[in-house]
Amino acid sequence: MTLQENVVIEPNNSKKKLAGLAIKSTGNLSEVVEILLKEAIITLKQVQHARRIMSKLETNLPLVSVLQELKMVTDEQIHHALQKNPISMPMVDLLVELGYIHDSDLKIAQEIQAGQKTKQELDKILVDHRLIEEHTLLDVSALKLGIPHIEPELSQIDRKLFSKAPLKWFEKHHLIPLGREEQGIRIALVEPCNKNDLEAAKELFGTNVLPAITRQKTVDKVIKWMKKQDLRKGILASDENTIVKLVNSIILAAVEQDVSDIHIEPLKDKLRVRFRHDGVLNHFEDFSARVAPPLTNRLKVMCDLDITEKRRHQGGRILFEYPDGEIDLRVSFYITVHGEKIVLRLLNRKGLHVSLKNIGMTPLMLKYFKEEALYQPSGVILVTGPTGSGKTTTVYSCIHHINDPQTAIITAEEPVEFVIDGISQCSINPKINLTFEETLRHIVRQDPDVIVIGEIRDNFSADVAVQAALTGHKVLTTFHTEDSVGGLIRLLKMNIEAYLISSTVVGLLAQRLARKVCSECGQTYQPSTAELQRVGYTSEDIIGTTFRKGRGCSHCQHTGYKGRVGIFELLVLNDAVRSAVIEQKTSQELRRICIESAGLVTLMEDGIYKAAAGITTIDEVFRCLPRLQKSRPLLELRRYLGELS
Repeated sequence: MTLQENVVIEPNNSKKKLAGLAIKSTGNLSEVVEILLKEAIITLKQVQHARRIMSKLETNLPLVSVLQELKMVTDEQIHHALQKNPISMPMVDLLVELGYIHDSDLKIAQEIQAGQKTKQELDKILVDHRLIEEHTLLDVSALKLGIPHIEPELSQIDRKLFSKAPLKWFEKHHLIPLGREEQGIRIALVEPCNKNDLEAAKELFGTNVLPAITRQKTVDKVIKWMKKQDLRKGILASDENTIVKLVNSIILAAVEQDVSDIHIEPLKDKLRVRFRHDGVLNHFEDFSARVAPPLTNRLKVMCDLDITEKRRHQGGRILFEYPDGEIDLRVSFYITVHGEKIVLRLLNRKGLHVSLKNIGMTPLMLKYFKEEALYQPSGVILVTGPTGSGKTTTVYSCIHHINDPQTAIITAEEPVEFVIDGISQCSINPKINLTFEETLRHIVRQDPDVIVIGEIRDNFSADVAVQAALTGHKVLTTFHTEDSVGGLIRLLKMNIEAYLISSTVVGLLAQRLARKVCSECGQTYQPSTAELQRVGYTSEDIIGTTFRKGRGCSHCQHTGYKGRVGIFELLVLNDAVRSAVIEQKTSQELRRICIESAGLVTLMEDGIYKAAAGITTIDEVFRCLPRLQKSRPLLELRRYLGELS
């Protein structure tokens, strides 16, 4: 194919006229490129330049992809142009042209189709064999049809529109009404090109139907939710069996989705349920406000609490059994203006059994932690961080690592979250006067080598930890502080003598949990200048790094994140730090000494290091980590942290 490069154009012509001549002068171009020329988003010279680049490439890239790589056109411009112009090219060709699949992917799909007795459409084969994500396919389908792709939240659905027909009718036509807009009623269809479904929607809702495309799973989910809403309209306080099933279904859904907390919140006109997954709250379902009192009573009965008490906060515990096992739930009832808000924390016992080498520490930090803190014969090791930062998991990982027949380990926990064979664990129960104070008085009389205190919560428990370390015991415990240096400062504020802290505390491990980039849809990318400025780096500082971001897929519920990784700040006390503690230096001075003399790598620095390795993202690092000072260059951090395994 040749380009006619010498095109004579009148200088006074408009951009649109130039674009029209450009299309004629370029011969056979893809429909997408023709639309971009027609809309004057790109010029003939740019197309010619891109084609010359294409001819020199070893890999066969579509022209649109080359134009994007050359920064001649953006995704946003392409989408805007395609929405304004009808596209006749086949769906699979459009996917190739926009760079969502390669020619090799298309050939694989065609080979699979050729071997089928009942021929599937190529786009469905691409999704079924994970050559493209369904979400991406629907985005491009919406672009081709000139309609939006919508995956609505249940709270956004206009339930009144469902009253126009039985739910079976919506199931039959694979569509759901979303809500009213200025120009008509928005309807989401699984197959917007299906004339029967579209005509059925127009007959029911009138001719002003605004189509959108959605997944079959979304339609099924909404209809299932509507069936539950119909069922719950008639729920009364006396309908005990229904309430029991409802509570069980919420807990089971949380277990299946591997969430950490369930929030049941009474609002003015409804009861809202949200799940915390990977540290972020997400909407689960809404219920009628009438459900709140019987549901609250059911949970109080399960916790063995007083159901008549509605003026004071209460707390309890549930051991919930289900077909695949059992799970502990800590339950908190909190009085609000609209009723009792309930939070259930799921104690995931499986999640606590994590090998120490797999909790997320870099190899050099892990080696340093084991040799200079965990393997020391005596002293206090503090694991610090806010609630939900993974402290308990880290402590259990340490216990597993040092547990052997020659070591006597004893614990005082509230409650025992994971039973470990070979160690003596005590679950605190204030109801029978088995308190922390009572337990800690007796714990040192049990001839332990290692004492595990669930949490330092007051002066008494801090004093017991220090005194136990002075008498030659190794003490592992958790502490609620912002960072490692904050742990030392807080101990000083708890009236523990500075010389005792200096002589007994071996090390502090501050930590957080950051969401990991989804392994299925994560892609490498170059951070923008604005992102680098937030970190305090330049483009030269990140040479050799592999920053990644998730596009969003079904595997990660279209968040771009799946699972979490530990971010750590390890402080092992040396002579300089011990002297600073005795002198009771300020937190700023203490932090400077820790960095300069003890090789302290801050939480933010460890987070940035892991973002540069493609494990998490810059956005996630700034979402969950404190930034107390400017981060050092990545090359310097590599000396302290080593290469990530």
